Amino acid sequence: MDKPKSSQYFNPGDGLINVLRMSLIKSTGADIVEALQKPMIAVVNSHTDLNPGHMHLRGLGEKVKEGVHAAGGLPFEFNVPAPCDGMAEGHEGMRYILPQRELIANIVETHVRSMIFDGVVLIASCDKIIPGMLMAAARLDLPAILLTGGPNAWQVRQMPGRKDSVDFKDYAGTPLGLSCAAAASCGACEVMGTANTFQCLSEVMGMALPGSANVPAFHPERMTYARKTGQRIVEMIKEGLTTRKIITYEALENAVMVDLAIGGSTNSTLHLPAIAHALGLELPLSVFNDFNRKIPTLLSISPNGPHGVIDLYAAGGIRAVMKELAGDLHLDAMTVMGETLRETLRDAEVLNPEVIRSKQSPYFPEGGTVILYGNLAPEGAVVKQSAVAADMLHFTGKARVMNSEKEALNAFDENTINEGEVIVIRYEGPKGGPGMPETLAVTMALAHSGLKRVALITDGRFSGASEGPCVGHVSPEAYAGGPLAALCDGDEIEIDIPNRALNVHGVDIGQRLREGFTPPPRDIPPGFMRQYVKYVTSAARGAILE
Repeated sequence: MDKPKSSQYFNPGDGLINVLRMSLIKSTGADIVEALQKPMIAVVNSHTDLNPGHMHLRGLGEKVKEGVHAAGGLPFEFNVPAPCDGMAEGHEGMRYILPQRELIANIVETHVRSMIFDGVVLIASCDKIIPGMLMAAARLDLPAILLTGGPNAWQVRQMPGRKDSVDFKDYAGTPLGLSCAAAASCGACEVMGTANTFQCLSEVMGMALPGSANVPAFHPERMTYARKTGQRIVEMIKEGLTTRKIITYEALENAVMVDLAIGGSTNSTLHLPAIAHALGLELPLSVFNDFNRKIPTLLSISPNGPHGVIDLYAAGGIRAVMKELAGDLHLDAMTVMGETLRETLRDAEVLNPEVIRSKQSPYFPEGGTVILYGNLAPEGAVVKQSAVAADMLHFTGKARVMNSEKEALNAFDENTINEGEVIVIRYEGPKGGPGMPETLAVTMALAHSGLKRVALITDGRFSGASEGPCVGHVSPEAYAGGPLAALCDGDEIEIDIPNRALNVHGVDIGQRLREGFTPPPRDIPPGFMRQYVKYVTSAARGAILE
C-alpha cells in the first residue's frame, strides 16, 4: 500500500470527522484527489538563520520536496531546533545543548505519530540534531532517510600563505591561526567534530544515500542528493523498508568501527548508545575497546592532523574509508537504497592515499577513541587517543581539583596551573552540570597555555574537536556519588591509555565517600531542565532519559 499510515485520514466510516480532516488537508493547498492516493511524507528540517551549519537547509528542504513530488508523494515540512555548540560555549546556554537531543527526538517522534505520516525525511548537519533525529527514526520504525547538510570550508583555504593544512596547530602564532576556526561558507565546521562524525556515521549506518555524507554544503551535488533523497523516500514506502531493518546491531558495530578509523568525536560514545536504546538494543561502552585495537586510525583530519572534511570528500569520502575496512565491517547490513553495504561499496575507491590511509599504513595503529576503566571510572571514561601526544599516553600527576569549569578557567587566567598536574573538573555530568556541558573553553586554554605536561579529567564532556590528554565522561559522575567526588588536591592520578586504565593511587575512595560529600548547589531554572535532571541516566549509558 502506498499510504500505509496516512490512509487513516480518509476513512468514510468516520463521518463528519472525516470531512473535517479532508477539508483541513485541502486548506493547505493540497489536491485532495492526490492526497487520497499518494503517501504523505514528513520533511523534518532543522533550518535556522543563527548558525552556518543549518542556515542553508531551507533550500535543501525545497529540493527534497521536489523529489518527493516527482516520485509521487506529498511532502509536508516542519522544523525542529538546531542548537549550535560553538555559540553556546562559555555561558549557561551550553548546559542546554545535550538535553536538546532528547527534545529533538521527542518532537520528531510525537509530531510524526500525531500526524500519521507514511515516511520521514530528516535534514540536519550538526551534533545533537542528527543523533536526536536518528533516535526518533528508530522509535518510529517508519521508512526514514537522513540528508546531511555537508561540511563547510574554513577561511584558511582562501588565505594567502596557507600551508597544505587546515589545522590551527600548523599556524600557531600567526594571523592564519584564527582562520582555521572561522567558517567561509555554510555547513558544519570542517573538523572531525561531532557534526561531521555523525554526518559520516549516518551513511555508515545505512541511513543516508551512499556518497552523500561528505559533499560540501556549498557544492551543487548537495542539491542533487537532496532531490534524490526526496525521491528515494517514496520508493522506500512502497518497499516497506523501515529504520529497524537498516539500523541493526551490526550497523551500530559498523558505526563504532568507522568512528574509530576516522578519529571521530568522543561524543559518539553518548550518541551511539542512545540510538541503540531507541532501537531496544544495548551498546555498552566496552564495544569501543572491543574494536579499537584492531581498527587503526586511517584519517588525520583536524584536530588529529592537517586535513579537513573537504579533503576527505575529494579523496573518495566515507565510502572509500569503508572500502578500506571492508574485511572488518558487517557488509550484509542494509541501507536506504534497499541494497546491502557490500553492494553500495562496489565502486568505492580511495582517490588520495595520503588523506585516506590503508590499514597497513595508518596514521595511528589503533582506533581513535578509547574507554578507560579503574577506581576513578568504574563505568568508564572516554579519551580520544589519536589526538594525544605520544609522551602523554601514559601520565601520572597530582590532582588539581575544581568544582566547575569556571574555577578551572579562573586558574588558567591567574596562571596557577603547574606542569605535572592533572586538572579535575567535577560536578559537570548529566545531572551535576546539569546537562553535561562541554568544557571546550578549558581544553582550548590548555592547548594555548604553553604547558606540555598537564592532563584533564572530568565527568563533563568535550567538544568533538578537542585534543590532548583530556579524559571525559567519567562515570558514575561526582554528583551521583562517583569517585571524582572523593578526590582532593595532591592525590596521585594515573592515566594509562595503552592499558585502558584511570586510577587514583593511595586513596580509599569508598571511605572518603562514606564520610560524606556535598555537591555544590546548582541554580536550575523551572522548566525542562528540572525534568531532565530527574530522569537522565549516566553518560556511560548515553545520558538517555528513563
